Amino acid sequence: MDDLINVSALNQYTFCPRRCGLIYIAQAWSENLHTQSGRREHEQADVPEYEIKAGVRIERALPVWSDALGLIGKCDVVEFHDDGTVYPVEYKHGRRQQWDNDDIQLCAQAICLEEMLNVTIAEGAIYHVKSRRRRVVAFNEILRGKLRETVVAVRAMVESGEIPGPVLARHCEQCSLKEICLPEMQARAIDLYEPMAEELCVRY
Repeated sequence: MDDLINVSALNQYTFCPRRCGLIYIAQAWSENLHTQSGRREHEQADVPEYEIKAGVRIERALPVWSDALGLIGKCDVVEFHDDGTVYPVEYKHGRRQQWDNDDIQLCAQAICLEEMLNVTIAEGAIYHVKSRRRRVVAFNEILRGKLRETVVAVRAMVESGEIPGPVLARHCEQCSLKEICLPEMQARAIDLYEPMAEELCVRY
């Protein structure tokens, strides 16, 4: 079990490797408005239950795993259709917009379901709560390749126990771990170091 990677870690790593390391290596966590809103919006999908609507069996909070990739996690919603189609749906806070980290997480869930159920899953969907709309995600070979690369990268990071350094980026402003990560301090340190290093090179 210690060797298994949570599918949510793949989302965190694609969003920011340092954030992933802080959460899954340092066990650091902090809430902000975005994480609180997302947690509240997930509450319904996080209750294990099922219902049948128009012949579709809807499973919520379904545990999934993959022995082949060493993954474990939970699907917000999985739809089981009469024609045998299995359709995972991931709930996300915010408006309808494409994000690679969300697509990779959903693809990981699909691969787990494929292995567990011996089926092929062509697509799933991200349900964007604010827009109240789904965005279809095709599980093509490009996305599956990105997923496998991310699994390798996350496992290497966890096994090394080394947390990647901070990199100041646009998404830092809305990150709940900003006060723990301190990306601005790292950026200022680099700004101070580089001119000094250049001066030393010129002088010597």
